[in-house]
Amino acid sequence: MNLPAENVIGAVSPIPPQSETTAVISMLERIARDPSVPMERLERAWQMRKEIQMEAAEEAFNESMAAVQSKMRAVAVDANNPQTRSRYASYFALDKAIRPIYSGEGFGLSFNTEDGAPTDHIRVVCYVTRGKFTRKYHVDMPADGKGAKGGDVMTKTHAAGAAMTYGQRYLLKMIFNIAIGDDNDGNTVAAGAKISEEQIGTLTELIDSVGADKAKFLRFFKIEQLTELPAKRFQEAVNMLNAKARG
Repeated sequence: MNLPAENVIGAVSPIPPQSETTAVISMLERIARDPSVPMERLERAWQMRKEIQMEAAEEAFNESMAAVQSKMRAVAVDANNPQTRSRYASYFALDKAIRPIYSGEGFGLSFNTEDGAPTDHIRVVCYVTRGKFTRKYHVDMPADGKGAKGGDVMTKTHAAGAAMTYGQRYLLKMIFNIAIGDDNDGNTVAAGAKISEEQIGTLTELIDSVGADKAKFLRFFKIEQLTELPAKRFQEAVNMLNAKARG
């Protein structure tokens, strides 16, 4: 797996003062309007103008992404996976919870597929845009029709559709760093508490989806089975698995 602020260009007014970026762009435009300036210099000036605008756009994208993530809360699970006997947050639940937040900051999302995925996988791509800046994210999802135990459970057509749906859901979680589970409004988890059945289901699905080695995962947390994972380390486990998917 692989947004902007437009500067207003016009008459220079001493109040309010120009930003450094706007001042540089204004200077480049004055150069471009000078008929005595050689064409090569004009082209270089316009290229510099474009690069400066894109840098400003990327900076605005990053600032808005940080603002959006600061408003995100955990999304509760709402669906069942009969193959893994686990529960997860559906795309509908994710979209309902976060679209008003990211669209309110000017972000737009569009999904597609592209070549480059390993055999029996589909590469799902998400273009995240804000103004003139776009950042592309991708994830490769299995599309071999195999179930959690390795048996054939769906046709190739069904497998492709499932892979795209799963890809959209996992990209949403990764792009905005969304936690899945119950939001306890900051209440401290009871000492010694273990993860819930729903959280076990979430981790089981994540492990299967990202192709993680479950034995290594358990050894990392020094446990023999998921039911022994301390509740206070649940988000750490989710973040680790999501990082593997991004990688």
